[in-house]
Amino acid sequence: MALTQEQIASKTEDLKAYIAAHKDVDGPLMPIMQYAQESFSYLSMETMTLIADSLGIPVTDVYGIATFYAQFSLKPKGDYVIQVCQGTACYVKGAAAVLDEVKDILGIQSGETTEDGKFSIQDTRCLGCCGLAPVMTVNADVYGRITPKDVKGILEKY
Repeated sequence: MALTQEQIASKTEDLKAYIAAHKDVDGPLMPIMQYAQESFSYLSMETMTLIADSLGIPVTDVYGIATFYAQFSLKPKGDYVIQVCQGTACYVKGAAAVLDEVKDILGIQSGETTEDGKFSIQDTRCLGCCGLAPVMTVNADVYGRITPKDVKGILEKY
């Protein structure tokens, strides 16, 4: 769900306090960006500009890191982030068909969020659960040895 203006203002103040507490330590940028990502679920241009201005660095430095590392998103994510592992073990056991089923049910592609803001699909190459292949996660919940026919029931839980 989208944040209200009050929530955004509160999270922005929290971020400013976090920056003030961490800006004088060595290598503050990544931890600050991670804090902002966790707070807002993505890094908006306004947030990246706030970080850059607070640290006295160009916003292009913040943007460059945000677009280089997969952990950062420039678009809001849904309440539930779905990942279907496409690593070798999962792929050979049918993960592509599982991912296709997720996309068909939700009507979105990888990297997109449903209109209601409930679900996002995020590309991933390995979730480190090769023994459970194919694997799908919904936020921190892990589902292993799944097939396309399992997907609808899993998504209905959310």
